[in-house]
Amino acid sequence: MASISASEGKPEKKKGWFPDSLVLIFSLIIVAQILSYIIPSGTFDRVPAPEGLHGDMVVPGSFHAAEAAPSLEPWHFLTAIPRGLESAQEIIFLVFLVGGVIALLRASGAIDAVLFRAVRAFGASPGILIGGTLVLFGAGAFTIGMGEEYMPLIPILVTMCLAMKLDSIVAMGILWASYGVGWATAGTNPFGVLIAQDIAGLPPTSGLWFRVVLFLICLLIAFQHIYAYARKIQADPSKSLVAHVDYSKGFDIPEDVAFTWPRKLILSVFVGGIVFFVYGAQNWGWYILELNTIFLAIGALTALIARMDPNDAGKVFVGGAAEMTAAALLIGFARAIEVVLTDGMIIDTIINAIASLLDGLGPDMAALGMLGVQTITNFFIPSGSGQAFVTMPIMSPLADLTGVSQQTAVLAYQFGDGFTNMVVPTSALVIGTLALGKIPYVQWVKFVTPLLLKLFAFAAVALVFSVHFGEYIGFAN
Repeated sequence: MASISASEGKPEKKKGWFPDSLVLIFSLIIVAQILSYIIPSGTFDRVPAPEGLHGDMVVPGSFHAAEAAPSLEPWHFLTAIPRGLESAQEIIFLVFLVGGVIALLRASGAIDAVLFRAVRAFGASPGILIGGTLVLFGAGAFTIGMGEEYMPLIPILVTMCLAMKLDSIVAMGILWASYGVGWATAGTNPFGVLIAQDIAGLPPTSGLWFRVVLFLICLLIAFQHIYAYARKIQADPSKSLVAHVDYSKGFDIPEDVAFTWPRKLILSVFVGGIVFFVYGAQNWGWYILELNTIFLAIGALTALIARMDPNDAGKVFVGGAAEMTAAALLIGFARAIEVVLTDGMIIDTIINAIASLLDGLGPDMAALGMLGVQTITNFFIPSGSGQAFVTMPIMSPLADLTGVSQQTAVLAYQFGDGFTNMVVPTSALVIGTLALGKIPYVQWVKFVTPLLLKLFAFAAVALVFSVHFGEYIGFAN
């Protein structure tokens, strides 16, 4: 992925007041240890999960003070970090392998080719363009958690939108709405829903079809918002939120966007591999090991079909994996927070305190409360996988105590993480894509805020619906 750097001769930009994600999580690890000296140690009684699930289930009402409260050494938070990395090793290796394979797919030209072909085919109508690309990008986020991979495509989208007398806000809306909706409703995303379901003791990809329905409805909401804006600025270009920005230079179409048979075959292999994994997860209990295997096969076949030089393919794979280092570290550091809370025996105390706040509100309000917690958390931990490891160990037992199904707790995490992915200023991806599209952050917030309000209103309805009709939609524990 191309990096974004300041041009030579330009004054250095003033640093924002938001801390880097790794710094923030490291600080939370320290805070977790400090809390272990303040919060009384306690624990719940637990029983084995029902057949077909793994882990233990909290026994509601069984919280009691720990008989022997541990006292952590001052340097315990440092030892917790390598233990967190070790604990999350399966997910970390998955992140590296997926990153390498996605890099091979992009190097083959297949992704750029199918995007340009779709945009050209839909270009006769803004509605078809917006709807088609929303589905295209959204499917990538829904299935394998694509997001960073879309950044290099921004110049293509902006160029096509400008040619249709639209603006860069429309291009960014297409990308970020599909990305946010895809993550918020994902059914097979290995960086989000699969991690959360694993922590919650749920079978991977369970509840898939209800999430597909949510995905389509949320895409319709996003389409209405973007299309209404597009029609407004086509009728009156002065209404554009970026009418004052110069787009006369820097948005050229890539030279090689031919949708050749080798690229078609590569995309078929990719789609076929994802479908095969979904089937295996639902019928044979496949998970991380099998997903890694399938992605490696996709990468090898991509290099073979594209006739890449083995050495070049190796460098591309390593480069793609290297770009995921930050995400991998965030996952391990985030897991270290749980390690410290568990070692200090205060995680159950925190759960019990939160449950007490929600006591008497009923499962409806508890589900909405979970959505609020996850939404706020994502402003500080924009990594979906990192957030899952921080919050789901607390939300999963809390669901047992408040009468909320584990699937609903996972869905609350997905909504809180995915939708706010469109706007969080702590996300390097948000800031980077806006920079590529020459969109001021304030103007982007003006455009996306009404959309977020619509999506969160629907999310609240969906959560309450899942509480009352979970058994009919595959959301009952």
